[in-house]
Amino acid sequence: MSELKAVPHPGEILLSEITRIGMKQKELAIRTEVTDKHISTVINGSKDISASFARKLDIALGAPNGTWAKYQSDYDQYKIRYNEENDISDDEFKAFRDMKDIVDYFLTRGIMTNHCGDSEKIIQLREILCVNKLTLIPKITYNAAYRAQINKNTSVNAFVLFAWQRLCELETQEQIKNLTVPFDPVKLKIHLPDIIKLASEKRANVMLEGLQNIFAECGVAFKVVHHFKGAPVQGFIKSVDGGKVILCLTLRGKKADRFWFTLAHECGHLCNGDCDVRFVDFDSVKSDMEERADSFARDALIPETPYKKFVDEHRYNSESGIDRFAVSIGVPWWIVVGRLHNDGWLEWNTYSRAIPSYEWVNDT
Repeated sequence: MSELKAVPHPGEILLSEITRIGMKQKELAIRTEVTDKHISTVINGSKDISASFARKLDIALGAPNGTWAKYQSDYDQYKIRYNEENDISDDEFKAFRDMKDIVDYFLTRGIMTNHCGDSEKIIQLREILCVNKLTLIPKITYNAAYRAQINKNTSVNAFVLFAWQRLCELETQEQIKNLTVPFDPVKLKIHLPDIIKLASEKRANVMLEGLQNIFAECGVAFKVVHHFKGAPVQGFIKSVDGGKVILCLTLRGKKADRFWFTLAHECGHLCNGDCDVRFVDFDSVKSDMEERADSFARDALIPETPYKKFVDEHRYNSESGIDRFAVSIGVPWWIVVGRLHNDGWLEWNTYSRAIPSYEWVNDT
């Protein structure tokens, strides 16, 4: 969006045009079948050009059809933009500053355009977030479960979280268009072993493409998106038209074991039917629903019966013992290490360096 340029009132253009061709206002009034006063009020800018009068001007001045309607439309759009830029409150500027990090990301990705002032960027952001003023964001209501999640998390900035959710929608919109089936929780459960098998894939692009393909078969558009301060989110789920679902994860914490537990946890929410329209998952919010999703994730990654036998026999005391157990259940050994850390069977620093970290290389 470029710097706003002044657009003249069509009356100013009309005066210039009749002066150029040597036509008097009285003659124009006769040719257009209006009063002299009507012509005068249009020329001095106190009256706009109606659709019917615009057509009369096209005929009287020999202009292509729609010429004068376009002059009026261009001026109307200019007035709207001018009023928008001059009607931004201090509170809206503050909301915009709160979203600085995600705005910078939007600029980097080309979602917003740069080389303009903050007022113009605010107007762009309104359009991207689909709100007429940024200050309206905290007033937008969702279902009770969603509100409860937000209210329990004191580190949430409502503006950043709202913008981040919109980013998730934008990042998955092409996938949503290409999905051919609605979300199927039964199919997702069947495909869980295939999903978890990809934890062993060391090539990130292959892993992510594989996940997207499997989730697509289940009616889910999957994407890993950036996280931002003010939106301490692990996962985001939203139901969209056609019974399809958006599932987005972040790389908060970076450790691979945490990423895969979170992914299995979100699959738990999907399979447990926890997601009514939209669902934001914060790691700091605890509830029975979260515990059920945690239990689902634990069992999906490491089946409970062989795990209990493994720890009861103290086979976690050696690296080789952990590795053999991991091979037997078909997961990378660092997933077992992460579980042992979480359950207190190993100190947090034991084998922690063996757990891979996921980092953003670029923004594509």
